[in-house]
Amino acid sequence: MVDFCQNMKEKIKILSAEIENFAISNLQELENFRIKFIGTKGSIKELFNDLKSVPNEEKKEIGQLMNGLRMLAEDKYNQFKSNLEEANNKAELIDFSRPGEDFSVGSHHPISLVRAEIIAIFNRIGYTVSEGPEIEDDWHNFSALNFPPEHPARDMQDTFFIEKGENEMALRTHTSSVQVRVMENQQPPIRTISPGRVYRNEAISARAHCFFHQVEGLYIDKNVSFADLKQTLLHFAQEMFGEKAQIRLRPSYFPFTEPSAEVDVSCSICNSKGCNVCKYTGWLEILGCGMVDPNVLEAAGIDSKVYTGFAFGMGIERITQLKYKVNDLRLYSENDIRFLKQFTSVL
Repeated sequence: MVDFCQNMKEKIKILSAEIENFAISNLQELENFRIKFIGTKGSIKELFNDLKSVPNEEKKEIGQLMNGLRMLAEDKYNQFKSNLEEANNKAELIDFSRPGEDFSVGSHHPISLVRAEIIAIFNRIGYTVSEGPEIEDDWHNFSALNFPPEHPARDMQDTFFIEKGENEMALRTHTSSVQVRVMENQQPPIRTISPGRVYRNEAISARAHCFFHQVEGLYIDKNVSFADLKQTLLHFAQEMFGEKAQIRLRPSYFPFTEPSAEVDVSCSICNSKGCNVCKYTGWLEILGCGMVDPNVLEAAGIDSKVYTGFAFGMGIERITQLKYKVNDLRLYSENDIRFLKQFTSVL
């Protein structure tokens, strides 16, 4: 009888291993598991039939082992049954014949698109990108750029001053302040552009805003001429507006350049024939430029007798307006989803 009890224990051990290793991945395999182990004709049921042959003094121990075996099988069956039924119910909820659901796609802001395009154009001809603080002192924002003390740009009507007096600080009115910082910390040759947000104390309207975005360029080296400036700007216009674009330069005045000019580009909307956008002139103003004033070079520690240079500056909103025919500057900052969605497919 000792051998019989030992044989029963060995059977229980073997069945336990079989139950634990039995693979169940679908309902059919689950049913096979039930039939083999816990069905009315299963292995565990047959084992319980042999319990009557176990001596009374061994029945308690053998019975406990068999109950543990049955619980092991039932627990595994119930767990896999629950998991498979849940997965099956989820699968039944999916209607694979239904068309796919649409989802919204974000877009870049038009200002960001044009800013990136301008940077890419100048990157291709060797210009690096320089950035600086939006809160500037008087030296970098005005004095180093040859603004005389009585210049109207220093008036409260045009500039957002943060602190007046000896330590005068203001929101920068142009990104030329970044160019001053570059000239102070780098010797020629210098070829850089300075994109960024600037601020002017102006009434908000369709044509003006209290903040906007600029890209200003600076090239300083030996023997830089006005012809180099004109050719650079023509290249930019043709890259931005198409190879047929033409430019013209009109004399102007800026404190930090001499001579100075305003630059117009041929109207691509009417092919220079005249329309309401270009006011029937065939030209659209896009930027200001000029040769860097020797006083500006000297203020930054650059010898104006050895080096010359040119500078230019453009409003990104203006370029965006011409490129995408946006007629109201306020649209750029109102976050109207109807406006922004129009640029979803623009990369």
